[in-house]
Amino acid sequence: MKKSYHTIRKQGKVNEQELAGYLARSGQFLLPMVDLIEQCRLACDELIDVTGRAAIDAVLQLSASQAAGGPAQQGKRRHGEVVFHGRQRGQVMLSDRKLEVQRPRLRTRGRAGREVEVPAYAAMQNGEQMGARMLEILMRGVSTRNYKEVIPSMAETAGVSRSAVSRRVIEASEAEVEGLLSRRFDDLKLLVIYIDGLIFGDYTMMGAVGVDVEGNKHVLGIREGATENATVVTELLEDMVARGVDPKRKMLFVIDGSKALRAAINAVFGAQQPVQRCRAHKLRNVLDYLPKEQRDQVKSMLRAAWKLDAKAGMARIRKLAEWLDRDYPSAATSLLEGLEECFTINRLGVPPSLCRCLATTNIIESPHAGVRIQTRRVTHWQNGKMVIRWLASAFIRTEKRFNKIMGYRDLWTLEAILNDAQPAAGQVAA
Repeated sequence: MKKSYHTIRKQGKVNEQELAGYLARSGQFLLPMVDLIEQCRLACDELIDVTGRAAIDAVLQLSASQAAGGPAQQGKRRHGEVVFHGRQRGQVMLSDRKLEVQRPRLRTRGRAGREVEVPAYAAMQNGEQMGARMLEILMRGVSTRNYKEVIPSMAETAGVSRSAVSRRVIEASEAEVEGLLSRRFDDLKLLVIYIDGLIFGDYTMMGAVGVDVEGNKHVLGIREGATENATVVTELLEDMVARGVDPKRKMLFVIDGSKALRAAINAVFGAQQPVQRCRAHKLRNVLDYLPKEQRDQVKSMLRAAWKLDAKAGMARIRKLAEWLDRDYPSAATSLLEGLEECFTINRLGVPPSLCRCLATTNIIESPHAGVRIQTRRVTHWQNGKMVIRWLASAFIRTEKRFNKIMGYRDLWTLEAILNDAQPAAGQVAA
């Protein structure tokens, strides 16, 4: 036999109006949500997922009842100053969509009565989080064309056209770019700065990541341009200094080997700063000049030489270059270029526990890999501003998953070494 509490219509759909009415009449458990929404503009995603659109209607009814001094009672005249005045179609802003609702109307008593705002409905008009949520979904690989497919089907939605999504995403990502590029580092004690490049279609970008004395990683800045562009790399470093990175503090720079980048470090931070050239870049550059049958042997010899002390290691590599010069002169030239800076950490006496993460820019290429994953579905980069927006958003999301660098417990030894280190051969400006 059909029970009185059933809210299922003959066609099988839930009678949302009856359910909302029930929740409003027996909705004491919803009152804390009403307060949170009115006072804190709480995003309603969790509420929607748990109780559906009927819960939103119930919240609106409860909020209206509180504003009117009591619930609406059919056939009874109210004596308060604020009275119910029917219902009207409206929209509330959720973090990833607009939701159509039937909102209660309130008016003051009398012929000249004025409309009274329902506090919860007014709070739900705030759409600041909507663009941020859309951007979060897009960064996970959902294109604007497919956005409608990922919106929960439990609620009727409005305002989710491709152009609307793109506009929201641009607004949200521009705000993230501004936030990233305006970060302050006045109280940050950096020990290591990694700088490397990224390619997006026809655009080359640079990213800088710093490591503090506790081993935590921080995105320091991004710029459009290659590390070979002296003007761009200088602007990147000068901007970092302007935002609080202390140029007088002794730090280790790990770079891809660009001469322009090395010159910019000398100009902005001083020639006394030690620079370690990325060995992964060096290895790839040398192997590119060799036939496949020679690569494994040269790779093993290089890696063995890098484990020796600076003097012995450089001697071994010079002998390797002499041997390669007979048949592969370009590989030999590449091998000897910047040789001293490939052994900076050996010369400084850095503990073995830190050598792996200080010998290459892999620490910044790892965030770059996260960036590539999040932007892999973008096939057409319209302009540099678009690349900057996506790069900033991806970096911010990747940064949340940063771990401390390997060997971070021994960073105190690196700090002591840097404070005592003197400029050595190959470490001064020309």
